[in-house]
Amino acid sequence: MHMEDVFTAIAVGFEALGATAMMAGFVIALVLGVRSLARGEGGRAAFQVLRTTLGSAILLGLEILVAADLIRTITSKPSLEDALILGLIVLIRTILSISIQIEIEGTLPWRRALLRSGGQMIGDAVARDKAAQDARASSGPARPTSQH
Repeated sequence: MHMEDVFTAIAVGFEALGATAMMAGFVIALVLGVRSLARGEGGRAAFQVLRTTLGSAILLGLEILVAADLIRTITSKPSLEDALILGLIVLIRTILSISIQIEIEGTLPWRRALLRSGGQMIGDAVARDKAAQDARASSGPARPTSQH
């Protein structure tokens, strides 16, 4: 096996990982959205959780796919045409990533005080869900109020 074959296999692995991240993020987004609804937070809050978490998963997947493209580019012997095609793919994925970040966070990525990756945003969504679940559990079951 040649080194080029090894790096091609690594790039394919990254592509599979990127697709898996998006699919797993979709499942996580659905679970968090349903849990938000079950806690009685309302449809708007559940939709926001679903939207933010799914966008974060897509962002994470795109970041991994860009890494796969970069590995392919630096490890192969591309022609000028192949290099231009790969460069265009990376550019499109980068623009998509920036667009999704702006949509999720409501601000330009370079204007944020703290840079966050897609994985960190998914982690934040899971932590918010756990905190909400813990808060609900600590308050105990709802007690009927007596009215006089």
